[in-house]
Amino acid sequence: MSILKLKPSCKDYIWGGHRLAEEYNVLFDGRSLAEAWELSCHPDGASVITNGKYAGRTLPDYIRQEGSWVLGTHCDRFEDFPILIKFIDARDNLSIQVHPDDRYARQNEGQYGKTEMWYVMDAGKDAFLYYGFKKEISREEFADRIMNDTLTEVLNAVPVQKGDVLFIEAGTIHAIGKDILIAEIQQNSNVTYRVYDYGRIGKDGKKRDLHIEKALAVTKRIPVVKDRSCYPHIADCDYFTVDKLNLDGKVMQKLAGKVSEASFASILILEGEGTISGREETLSYRKGDSFFLSAESGEYTIEGTCDALVTTIRGEG
Repeated sequence: MSILKLKPSCKDYIWGGHRLAEEYNVLFDGRSLAEAWELSCHPDGASVITNGKYAGRTLPDYIRQEGSWVLGTHCDRFEDFPILIKFIDARDNLSIQVHPDDRYARQNEGQYGKTEMWYVMDAGKDAFLYYGFKKEISREEFADRIMNDTLTEVLNAVPVQKGDVLFIEAGTIHAIGKDILIAEIQQNSNVTYRVYDYGRIGKDGKKRDLHIEKALAVTKRIPVVKDRSCYPHIADCDYFTVDKLNLDGKVMQKLAGKVSEASFASILILEGEGTISGREETLSYRKGDSFFLSAESGEYTIEGTCDALVTTIRGEG
């Protein structure tokens, strides 16, 4: 089978909202839906296949059964499935946080580090996020500001709007602000070190844990360098390559692509509806859908209207 439609694993973190269920067709019966893991092989929540002979089984089950060739030759260098793709609905501010790089995460957490990118699907009028520091600071100042609740004074606050793209390397301090809807493509990791959490109380009635010492060890205490050029992609690094597709249904009504033996392709539908066709099947899509196209799937076409993100894995270097 070349095209798999996926059902996400849902996360009900305290800062989540309702938009993913109400607007993006994510099936969820809880109080708040913070994240939908649309492409996931992570032990904390794997995607489930909804079509074909693997319907009802997880994506990791499919890969184990079919073999690693379905990931493509560019994935041979990775010990585990390389990426995780999410929708994030931030009704409230996320914690100020940082993620470790591969070396630190492997040594201390037993999984990948986390470099990620954000595509802003929607944002409120005054929405902003934190993205690195305004200026370089010392480890001592970083620690002091965490303890005296003045850290935000030296963080770089970035206003955002629909269509913005940000690349967050491991070690970059950051936080998604309230009233922002994001598609996140990241390394296959669930390691987060909270630095500041606004004194919030978790489901257990206690303040949520902070991870100060680990954050001090991995955070790059400098402003973000924004000289990355990844044209024609919207993001490109050793871990993932992301392209934006658009069909307006008028000038552009149909797109064709090809999935080679080098890499699988993930297609995440942000807007629109239509059909996606491969050699063996034609599936309908709508806003919020996620598809996995195995390596060597060959040619495929998308017809209808859509904004979509296509993620692949490039060669090393």
